[in-house]
Amino acid sequence: MSKVYVMDHPVVRHKIDYIRRKEVGTKDFRQIVGEIASFMCYEATKDLKLKDVRIETPIASMIGKELSGRKLAIVPILRAGLGMVDGMLNMIPSAKVGHIGLYRDPETFQPVEYYCKLPADISEREVFVVDPMLATGGSSVAAISMLKEKGADHIRFMCIIAAPEGVALMQKEHPDVDIYIGALDEKLNEHKYIIPGLGDAGDRIFGTK
Repeated sequence: MSKVYVMDHPVVRHKIDYIRRKEVGTKDFRQIVGEIASFMCYEATKDLKLKDVRIETPIASMIGKELSGRKLAIVPILRAGLGMVDGMLNMIPSAKVGHIGLYRDPETFQPVEYYCKLPADISEREVFVVDPMLATGGSSVAAISMLKEKGADHIRFMCIIAAPEGVALMQKEHPDVDIYIGALDEKLNEHKYIIPGLGDAGDRIFGTK
C-alpha cells in the first residue's frame, strides 16, 4: 500500500487556507500555489539518495554531497498542474518536464486524454506527477497509468488539496505510488468538487471561468 503524507508545516497550512478565500485574485493565487509547491517539493524529495564528491571551497578541499541515483522529472496534469511546476523547478532546476492533458467529462466525470508529451528517458527518471486537486482521483489514476505504459516505474504524486475518495482510489489503483498532500479535506459534493476545497484550481490560476 502506498504511503500518504499530509503536510503539517504551519507555513504550508497558512498559505493553503489563504488561497481558499474566494476574494484572493489570480495573481496572488498563482504565486502562492507556486510557493506551496516549493515547500511540498522539499518534503517529497527528502529521501533522495546522495553520494560523496570532492569539492574545493575558497578555503579548503572537502568531501561534500550531491544527488545520486535517478534523474528527476516533473509531470503536471494539464492544465492546473502547470501552476505547481515553477515552484518545483525552483527546488530541482535540473528536472525535465513532461505534460499530460486530461479533462473530466462533465456527464460521466471520467478523465479523457487529449495530450501526452514526456521526456524520452522517462523510464530512467524519478517522476513527480503534480496536480493541485485530487478530487475523484480519476485523472490522477489515468495519468499515472499512462506514465507506467511509457515505462515509468518510480512515481510520486503531489497535490495541494485532496478528498478522501481520491486518496482511496489512488491507493487502490496504484498502491506503489506515494502521495504527498498539502491538506486533506472532508469529502466530495454531488458535483464532485472538494468540500471545503478552493473552487476550480485551473480557473483560479489562469483567471478563466
